[in-house]
Amino acid sequence: MTNRRSFLKTSVFGAGVMALAPSFNQAFAAPGRQAILKRFVFIRKSSGIRPLEIAPLNFSDKDRELDEKKQPLNADLHKLELPRWLQGLNAYKDHMTILQGLSAKMSENVHYSFSSVMGCFKSNRNTLSAIKRTTIDFELAKLFPSPFGHVELSFAGGRTGIVEGFSAPAPQTRNYCYADPGTARSELFKSVLNPAAVNSDNDMLSFLQSKEGLKRSGLAGHEQKRQELHIDSIQAIRERNKLLVEISQSLAGHLPKIDPVHANGGPNASTPEKQAAMTDVLIAALKAGLANVVTYTIDDLGTPITGLPGNETDRVGIHPLGHDEAFGGVPAWKTREQIRISHVNQIIKIIEELKTVPEGNGTMFDNTMIMYFPENGEAHHGIGTESPFLIMAGNNCNLKNMAGQYIRLPFLGNEGHKTLGNWYTTLLNAHGNLIEHYGDLDLEMSRKKLPQIGPIKQLI
Repeated sequence: MTNRRSFLKTSVFGAGVMALAPSFNQAFAAPGRQAILKRFVFIRKSSGIRPLEIAPLNFSDKDRELDEKKQPLNADLHKLELPRWLQGLNAYKDHMTILQGLSAKMSENVHYSFSSVMGCFKSNRNTLSAIKRTTIDFELAKLFPSPFGHVELSFAGGRTGIVEGFSAPAPQTRNYCYADPGTARSELFKSVLNPAAVNSDNDMLSFLQSKEGLKRSGLAGHEQKRQELHIDSIQAIRERNKLLVEISQSLAGHLPKIDPVHANGGPNASTPEKQAAMTDVLIAALKAGLANVVTYTIDDLGTPITGLPGNETDRVGIHPLGHDEAFGGVPAWKTREQIRISHVNQIIKIIEELKTVPEGNGTMFDNTMIMYFPENGEAHHGIGTESPFLIMAGNNCNLKNMAGQYIRLPFLGNEGHKTLGNWYTTLLNAHGNLIEHYGDLDLEMSRKKLPQIGPIKQLI
């Protein structure tokens, strides 16, 4: 496990994680242009979502033919039966959109996308220099500032502590993330749990910000100049810490309770237990107003899966599952489905908890959008032709023609096709950033001279 002190040192001075500080540059900015606060939760899963797995079960013959041929289609989810793994969300069809047909060729696919699925660029297998732009979650966080600006949570690779994340607050800049529920709770609510440690962090940050800190770092020339820019931003972290101590009493009312099994990284906690605890921390952070944008890598191919219903005594590997290897005599497809059910259980929990909190004329969920999607496209070895999205959005969603809809867009290479970049452009345009287009363009569409710039107009 990486402790806070050592992580801060390496993130400020190390070549691998260059910029902890920029993620807080928006922390105390003036309120955004939006009159009503909005929240976004990005939930990334590994090993793809096969388009047929997320399609309803009882299309009419005509609609089934359109869907199977990947032709444009809009269908009312209220008249359709959801696949088994989504049926826990039956009560929330009014808030549901299944969006099919987006391509992600400009992202990295196959096994992993790393930062690229959030930024619409090729990540060159997580090379720092390949991070081309601020990722979509950080762009949205700029529009709705909060003390932490953005929070990243991850169960990737079975890691614990504070580790490198997949989001990016700026080009050539990698975010950090909390890799277990205990660390996430202790760091996000440190001003409640251990205010003395916050003051200690501030002392260390003062040192790092000083010229003496730079001198002792051993850096010189261009590297020193580059680090000076990052260290100048440390003041924003110190200001955030000061604010958190001042409001610690109000934060205490949102402090999540987690089971002692999660201590020291939770080596004995099952995967469903870890997911539930991390979701509790995520919800608490939203309720407390610590962040309005959260990115949650709920698994990757290296995440050990234990305690899964049907495979309680197995240590399931997501990678072999993707190659149809069975565990405990349970067919691979069924275990993959159970993994998705465990993910949907977390979405249900977020919705139900946010619906209990009054906000404006409704609840917190009314101003929240949850997006569940594969990091690598349409299969275990994704190629990026399709990237299905499950979207759960409250009543005050800034997009239209989505609620309760199954939407299939024209397939890649056809007139009217939309990419992941178009979807992210839509999110930004709808919430105040009128960017012409977010992300890299699709080369195949460019060769065919097909329009691909801008938002998905039917949703704006």
